[in-house]
Amino acid sequence: MVEQLNQAQLRCWRAYIETSLWLNAQLEDDLRSATGLSMTDYQVLVLLSEAPRQRLRMGELANRMAFAPSRATYQVDSMAKRGLVVRESCPEDRRGSQAVLTASGLLTLREAAPHHLVSVRRHFVDALDEAELACLTRAFERLGKRGGTPPATSQDTQA
Repeated sequence: MVEQLNQAQLRCWRAYIETSLWLNAQLEDDLRSATGLSMTDYQVLVLLSEAPRQRLRMGELANRMAFAPSRATYQVDSMAKRGLVVRESCPEDRRGSQAVLTASGLLTLREAAPHHLVSVRRHFVDALDEAELACLTRAFERLGKRGGTPPATSQDTQA
């Protein structure tokens, strides 16, 4: 039998889950209304913009997004139809494919980043003090390591 959460643990969990759902909805709505991009579109563009030669193998992209391979393929194909990315064969392994950021995708990311930054500041960063930001960073980096999530970078587009 699994041990029940105590009141402090339950309060923390509920605050996290309810607030993260609200926050994600706010960020998604703001980004979509300002740019037409979804948060998933934006994160794919960020990851590709930071990758060497602005390309990632599809499996690596799926891992970084915490997606099943089929979902990553669907996402990249959807973005390719809009000219944001292309999918190419991997030169070192013809059986694999990679997502590659297009010039249009990079421009779209650069135009979207300021809008997204305003939203991130309004709904998240500006509501927290330095100590709270440091505490959340430590907590989420530790949780990310447990889940195999690579560390976030500090690029301007990361917001």
